[in-house]
Amino acid sequence: MPEKNVILSIDQGTTSSRTLVFSEDEELLFTAQKAFDQIYPQDGWVEHDPEAIWDTVVTTLRDAVEFCKSNGHTIKAAAITNQRETTLVWDRQTGKPLYNAIVWQDRRTAATCDGLKDKGVEDIIRHKTGLLLDPYFSASKIDWILDHVDGARQKAAQGGLAFGTVDSFLIWRLTGGKMHATDATNASRTSLFNIRTHEWDEELLTIFDVPKSLLPVVKDCADDFGIIAPDIIDGNVPIRGVAGDQQSALIGQGCFNVGELKSTYGTGCFIVTNTGDEMIESSNNLLTTIGYRLKGKTTYALEGSIFVAGAAIQWLRDGLELFDDAKATEALAKSAEDSPDLYLVPAFTGLGAPYWDPYARGAVFGLTRAANRADLVRAALEGIAFQTQDLLAAMAKDGVHPTRLRVDGGMVANDWFIQTLANVTNTPVDRPNMLETTALGAARLAIISLTSDTGINTPNVEHSIDMMTKKVTNWSPTYRTDRLSKWALAIKATRIFAAKP
Repeated sequence: MPEKNVILSIDQGTTSSRTLVFSEDEELLFTAQKAFDQIYPQDGWVEHDPEAIWDTVVTTLRDAVEFCKSNGHTIKAAAITNQRETTLVWDRQTGKPLYNAIVWQDRRTAATCDGLKDKGVEDIIRHKTGLLLDPYFSASKIDWILDHVDGARQKAAQGGLAFGTVDSFLIWRLTGGKMHATDATNASRTSLFNIRTHEWDEELLTIFDVPKSLLPVVKDCADDFGIIAPDIIDGNVPIRGVAGDQQSALIGQGCFNVGELKSTYGTGCFIVTNTGDEMIESSNNLLTTIGYRLKGKTTYALEGSIFVAGAAIQWLRDGLELFDDAKATEALAKSAEDSPDLYLVPAFTGLGAPYWDPYARGAVFGLTRAANRADLVRAALEGIAFQTQDLLAAMAKDGVHPTRLRVDGGMVANDWFIQTLANVTNTPVDRPNMLETTALGAARLAIISLTSDTGINTPNVEHSIDMMTKKVTNWSPTYRTDRLSKWALAIKATRIFAAKP
């Protein structure tokens, strides 16, 4: 293998950490991955051990460095993309987290959010942040940690604590505590960052009772985030690109033009549409967010969030033990194509957009004695496609009408799933031949940061990536309408059954 200049792209996800090595011409050279445990202390609670996150990141990072050394590659920079909204608070002196990371899926602060809605502050939050008032976002999670860890509020008031989403925690640790920073995309997911003024907002901090001293500096996505400490890896490697995973996928898919859209199928599913310099305020429970910020210029996006996508397949594999490998779902779904209608609503941690129901839980409708594991697998995959259609329908009501759906994430390796996705949404689906577009997006940001001083700009990284397209087939308009109607009934029944306090 010829020697190359490379970028280390750290992709810290919900179920594993990975470090990928990209050449400066965006060729994927190497991937190291290590999973970590999910922690479920109570119904609706989801946590991660921060030290497990850290250990898996360092392990995969060092594996990637060893690969580079063995092949004579020169590491020019590192980049980070991360699970968003997941919340950590740590001691500034020791670097030790006060509590487990509270994961984006966690719903423990639903009652807190309901109480704030009763106070009439939801419109203020929506106007300033583009977000709904929901446990999904970081602010209520910070408030919970400060209220439930002994001495935390007092120490925070004294300036002794730091808050971060996962990117900020990693930057702190990787730089040996020298840099407490985040990027604009991650900041925009906290419910504390005003996406109009591009500042931490005093009124929002008061609403959520979060001291400003906890907060990191907010930088552009392609920026200087410090140098990785030599006791972690040597070589004075700078961190030059950071973005939340969904925004990073938007960049990796090359959605630099207004109206271009990507849909990522990982643990959850997230559709993000580039809206340029226009902040589209949704009337249909979608989110206005920052797509990316480069050289101080903000590109906005409209987003729909599904909490459970690949996590449903993981549940079928690990919880019900219906198969050993997620790759088996394609053959199982094909074998069930002639089975009766079965609908699986994977609301394991509530429903995201466009419903935003934190109390909903998973349900299966249409079970018969003849139903088998293949039917359940098909129903799970179809349920994810139906949820995608729910988001596209909401976007259409907001005036966004995509003509193609660019997809990425582990689930889209399944040909049956993406063909079903095309049929359900009645939209051609484009799948890149290289699926690691989330990590690629972060690497692109580092490339932009490294080359901006020499006059090489974003057109250098805006090229198209090779696509394989699934066209709409098989489903008649009558059949599609019938299936969507039954799905809507399944959602309605799930929400009616949901226990409300």
